[in-house]
Amino acid sequence: MLLKKLTEASGVSGNEKEVRDIILNEIKDYVDDINVDRLGNIIAFKKGNNSSKKLMVTAHMDEVGLMITDIDNMGLLKFTTVGGIDKRILVSKPVLVGKDKILGVIGAKPIHLQKREEWQKALNIDQLYIDIGVNTKEEAEKLVSIGDYVMFESQYVEFGNNLVKAKALDNRVGCSLLVQLLKEIKEVSFYGVFTVMEEVGLVGAGPVAYRVDPDISIILEGTLCYDIPKLDKHLIPTYLNKGPAISLVDRTTLYNMDFRNKIVKIAERNNIPYQYRKTSMGGNDSGKIHTAREGSITATISVPCRNIHSPTSVMSKNDYANTYKLLIAILAEYKKGEL
Repeated sequence: MLLKKLTEASGVSGNEKEVRDIILNEIKDYVDDINVDRLGNIIAFKKGNNSSKKLMVTAHMDEVGLMITDIDNMGLLKFTTVGGIDKRILVSKPVLVGKDKILGVIGAKPIHLQKREEWQKALNIDQLYIDIGVNTKEEAEKLVSIGDYVMFESQYVEFGNNLVKAKALDNRVGCSLLVQLLKEIKEVSFYGVFTVMEEVGLVGAGPVAYRVDPDISIILEGTLCYDIPKLDKHLIPTYLNKGPAISLVDRTTLYNMDFRNKIVKIAERNNIPYQYRKTSMGGNDSGKIHTAREGSITATISVPCRNIHSPTSVMSKNDYANTYKLLIAILAEYKKGEL
């Protein structure tokens, strides 16, 4: 399954090659043109009927992770974060270090030895280390180097009521949807773009948008879901099993109201469940895309994911399927010139 392959691949921001190679291999026989730019973005073009507007559909390839910053005399590895990670999730997590994916475990002082003020709050990054099972700095240096990337070790697992647990659902879920579109859509011209380094400042999106210069853009994402009991309804950003989440506003974009309303009407006409993303926190590649050159009208459509930016994100396969149905319906309207 493509989503399993993508989520289990290594692709921390700035190190997306493994993910990029999977995507290139998947789409090469289904598109009319492929380019990889200097930063590592994939720009694919699917040729179909001519349209008065240029459409770009995007998904970012990178995930949050870690990077090695030092190796101590006992062979323990110090690290920093790459992208937004809650330090509370780090202790005791298994990780894979470097290109050889050396297994390690994030460790800390045992709770028995901590002072009360230490175990009453999350430990800082500088209090943590990665143990790769060696005893000396020299042994460690044979296996890893300063600057090596570190990804969480986490397997794709289907469980419960049609749910999936995996790392990097943000945003391999968007990549999987876009690959599927490029394979299955016919007679519609559009650009399918897979960007790099979204998690560290939307780095790849700006150059891509400048090059493609789209009139309208759809950004595919995995977004935060926090549908827990005893939380005021208006504070819940998205729910599992209520369909794709359509963004209203976030830290980087005020989304075009007319385009959003068209997408909502398309969903309603086709009996596709949908919801609004009810938070302005976070941002995505739209922040750079909608301001490139003369600007692009953008919309973000996301699959809700619990425990986002962690090794154990959770999504609903129903939401994935309904997001894809909505994308198919949107492209059908685009083909008719209705967008």
